[in-house]
Amino acid sequence: MSTDTVQFFVSYTGVKLPLRLVTAIAPEQLSNRNTFIRGRFNAAGALTGFEKVVYGEIELTHRYDYHPNGTLRRAEIVMLDEDPVTLDFDETGAAVAGRDGA
Repeated sequence: MSTDTVQFFVSYTGVKLPLRLVTAIAPEQLSNRNTFIRGRFNAAGALTGFEKVVYGEIELTHRYDYHPNGTLRRAEIVMLDEDPVTLDFDETGAAVAGRDGA
C-alpha cells in the first residue's frame, strides 16, 4: 500500500525530469477546474508521480523512482493513446537507457 501524499496543482514546468509541479490548489477548488495535476509525493517530499487530468480523463502520467542518493533512477511516461516510455538514469542523473513500454 502506498504512503504517498496527494496534492493538486494548476500545472507543471521544466524540461529535465522529474518535472516540477507549480501553483498548488486546494481539493475543494477542483470542481471549478477543467484541467489539473494530481501529484504524489513520498515521505521525503520527492515527487513520485503525477497525472494530468483534463475534463475528468487522465491525459498524461509520469511515475518516478529514485536512487538512494536522491537522483532520478527511472521515469515512466504514459500519454493518452500512446505507448508507455521508460527512461533509466544512473546515480549521477545521466540517462542510461530508454525503451518503449509494452
